[in-house]
Amino acid sequence: MTNVLAFEHNPLNDDLPPEGTRRIIAGQERVLYSNYWIKTYLVPGDTLEAKKRLIEALTRRLFNHTEHGLNIPGTRLADAQRSYLAETDPPRRRVKAAMLAGALFNRATDIFRRLVELQSDGVEIHSDDALMRECGQCLLDAMELGHFVLHRSGEEGIDELWGEPFRAFSIPLEDFYESRYIKIGQSMRDIDRIAEAMRENFSRIPGFENIASPIHNFVDAAKIKTETLRTDPDIFDVWANLVTSAERLANFVPQPQALASGEGANKHSISDVLQLIRNGRNLIFYITRARTPMPKSTREYIEFCERFWATGEAPLTRAPLPA
Repeated sequence: MTNVLAFEHNPLNDDLPPEGTRRIIAGQERVLYSNYWIKTYLVPGDTLEAKKRLIEALTRRLFNHTEHGLNIPGTRLADAQRSYLAETDPPRRRVKAAMLAGALFNRATDIFRRLVELQSDGVEIHSDDALMRECGQCLLDAMELGHFVLHRSGEEGIDELWGEPFRAFSIPLEDFYESRYIKIGQSMRDIDRIAEAMRENFSRIPGFENIASPIHNFVDAAKIKTETLRTDPDIFDVWANLVTSAERLANFVPQPQALASGEGANKHSISDVLQLIRNGRNLIFYITRARTPMPKSTREYIEFCERFWATGEAPLTRAPLPA
């Protein structure tokens, strides 16, 4: 299992290969995006069957990362649409818009599944077929409703996840997979930004001088998981390393002698520091599993860390969504 390879400095433009450059590194093809050499995988043939499998997987992945209650069967699309259009209360309308998006995704998946079955029976399917157009419209409508949907944690929604099934439907599979490498590189970049904010602000607090090592180990495991597909033979070690390193970070114990004698020991509440560390761990975990950046949450977390170091005032913790 190879660690993710990244440039250790900000190279000049002349030093940096162009984005999308591919190289064989330690026997594995990798592609360069956002200064990271990302593991690549074989692209399946661009067939309706391959697209069906991909769209089904993307739809399952979507519901796995979003708030509960959105996996509405495609057969209830008309009911979901009527309920959404009739709703006037803004918070309830947001939830019903998210439910409608789920129904649209499932309707599109149902249609695509039938198209593949027809093709396997010898029926020729063209791109301008009425069912193909309806499938594409369902995916497009669902994507446009994606901004109403929250991440399962209650953090910002991940609009990128709602656009992926439509892109998988509308562009060649090779182009779709390339776009995923771009998002993986951006995710790794944000994971490193979060980790740097944690190290920079928490390691200066008495009792937390040794926090850098568990942060580093967790972030390395997170970036490896971000580039690794669930079908990869290494996934068992990759996932186990991620979970155990996350546990070690969350269970970090401050040094008691430093707590008793360090300057500024009263300025920063130990419980607040530990909570912020766990919040950062959770945010990195969300990005890692979704393999998609969360720019708003990342920006806010970094600002929280900097403000906490400067003032000792911890932010209010966001209330989680009901499970």
